[in-house]
Amino acid sequence: MKSTNRAKSLSILASAAVVFGGCIWPASQVKAEEAPAETQTPAVKLPAKEKFHLFILAGQSNMAGRGVIEEEDKVANPRVLTLTKDGKWVPAVEPIHFDKPGSGVGPGRVFGLAMAKKLGPDVTIGLIPCAHGGSPIASWEPGAKWYQTNGHPYDDAIARANLALKDGVLQGILWHQGESDAGNRAPKYQANLTALMARFRKDLSAADLPVLLGQLGPFRKEANDENSRILDTALRSVAKEDGNAAFVSAEGLTSNGDFVHFDNKSQREFGRRYAEAFSKLMDDRLQEKKAATGK
Repeated sequence: MKSTNRAKSLSILASAAVVFGGCIWPASQVKAEEAPAETQTPAVKLPAKEKFHLFILAGQSNMAGRGVIEEEDKVANPRVLTLTKDGKWVPAVEPIHFDKPGSGVGPGRVFGLAMAKKLGPDVTIGLIPCAHGGSPIASWEPGAKWYQTNGHPYDDAIARANLALKDGVLQGILWHQGESDAGNRAPKYQANLTALMARFRKDLSAADLPVLLGQLGPFRKEANDENSRILDTALRSVAKEDGNAAFVSAEGLTSNGDFVHFDNKSQREFGRRYAEAFSKLMDDRLQEKKAATGK
């Protein structure tokens, strides 16, 4: 009899309890917020494909971002989305990159916010994070692997872009890279960058794809070295000669203290500058078209 009563008691206890974290807790004490986060994340509703403007974020750690994350960097905007590591669209809140532990504020998110504001309520911005911290431009070739991130920068970028293209239309590439090439490899940088952008356009079937080339930090200890000047000239020259590219100045921006990476305030400003450069590039292209066609 006692055994029967004990069984009934255990049955009642089980019906009023749940297993959580390997322990049994009374159901009345388990709150909704203790459920796995993914069950509470609302599904993102994507716009029509032609209204979903996509941008690749490529380069090394200053594109990925190493600025300290603050509350303003965690505010979601339903019209600025980012493609996660596992290929899902979510609201873009920092960190949006995942190349290394410690990723922080980069220029991409604020660029997206600025473009969403400029283009109006009918357009949604989709960011495609592809930067690999520390990567030299040589690692941005087909088949090349970058040991620091255990990834394939170029191959990964193409694969992620093609995945994103199922949902939207590619508008441009934001590029910030060169710190790893500002030594004795600098003389070859212009040729390597020109070839890389041509390869991106070919492999993405976008011959006129706009490219935005960000300047390296002026606070770098090597900023005035000969090789750094060569690399800076290379970035400016590619932007000038390309026809569908723009140089984005980093003048006046500041370091997070390591004299390599931009601080969070400067990364936000850099994002706005990338947006201004893209907008001007598009305006110039429109004016050229009007001049050529008379319309």
